[in-house]
Amino acid sequence: MIYKERYQQLLDKMNQYNSGEKGITRVAYTNEEQACLHAFIRLCKDENLQIHIDHCGNLIARREGSVPGLQPVVMGSHLDTVYQGGKYDGVVGVTAALEVIKRLNERSIVTEHPIEIIAFACEESSRFGVSTVGSKAMAGLIDKEKYRHLVDRDGMTMEQAFAHCGLDFSSVDQATRVEEGFHAFFELHIEQGPLLINYEKKIGIVTGVAAPVRLLMKLNGKASHSGTTPMNMRKDALLGASELALELEKAAIAEQEFGTVATVGILEVVAGSMNVVPGEVELTVDIRSSSVESRERVLQHFYTVIANVQQKRQLAIAYNVISSEDPVLLSPKLMQDLETICVEKKLSYQYMQSGAGHDSMNMTRLGPVGLIFIPSVDGLSHHPDEHTELEDILIGIDVLEAVVLRYASVS
Repeated sequence: MIYKERYQQLLDKMNQYNSGEKGITRVAYTNEEQACLHAFIRLCKDENLQIHIDHCGNLIARREGSVPGLQPVVMGSHLDTVYQGGKYDGVVGVTAALEVIKRLNERSIVTEHPIEIIAFACEESSRFGVSTVGSKAMAGLIDKEKYRHLVDRDGMTMEQAFAHCGLDFSSVDQATRVEEGFHAFFELHIEQGPLLINYEKKIGIVTGVAAPVRLLMKLNGKASHSGTTPMNMRKDALLGASELALELEKAAIAEQEFGTVATVGILEVVAGSMNVVPGEVELTVDIRSSSVESRERVLQHFYTVIANVQQKRQLAIAYNVISSEDPVLLSPKLMQDLETICVEKKLSYQYMQSGAGHDSMNMTRLGPVGLIFIPSVDGLSHHPDEHTELEDILIGIDVLEAVVLRYASVS
């Protein structure tokens, strides 16, 4: 019972930091996210962890091991959210890691390997259109010049957002830990999908992470009076964008056997009005799959559709690929160990792919990675009604604790 009440209080404390009226809005590099981060730092200090914030804003909280020079066993996830997100995405993994440390400290357990908690910066793409920024920096994958000038909805660049948090973007590449490496990395995360609930399983053992290719698009036609412009003389940017979205859907459905999905997440008419034929539209495209070949087929078909729509509707269509990542396979050895733990604890489990990107996929450059899923009620995430039962979180923490102790080697 003490674990249950203590963990709920910890989760609630983190979710006090919120700038939205609906759901949780704790966007990367904002005042709310930074306040949450520093509240978490204080809790880590209460457990006598060593604190370091790197050049990308990642928090690293370290519990030393008994044998000098050994690589750390790491638990991590993120504290930032999407706009009007939920109470569980990311923050469960970070708070679960701290709960594991609390349990070890209570039992005076000494491990040979150091154990770290990492709260990665800017995992969500909702502010700057690129995801897993902090873990990319740690893995040496940052495209500094490309990211520097990315802007949020208020026109602030990523470089300016760094400065707002006391960070120097020009030094972001110093966040890399590729040469140091990890003994093992584990992330506990809500599934954000319906499979575990539908299959009535308690634990998802993730085999690989699908990765997205993302585009920002702008369609320019001609704004004109809706009453005086004949249908055959219109250059309607919104209809062009709608056609693109529907054709993208068809292409993804044709590839669904590979787990491929495609989404137009934002579609905005610039200076739209009820009595004006839309002249300019901006939209975002997200195509992801665990198969690079399948994703590429969708993308190439979409490029063909763009050319056709541009010609047919006499539009100027510009697009920029803002990110393109490869799907990642996770460690078979860690999967086997997680399965063994589930069997020992008599927990139902399911091997599964992750359709969403996670910091874990970048950590494969630093060492073997295990990604653990727990059920999401109704498969809902990135939404104010996102929910995972407390009992399921505690089961996930039990598995996380067991696998961390297995790799950290109790002295």
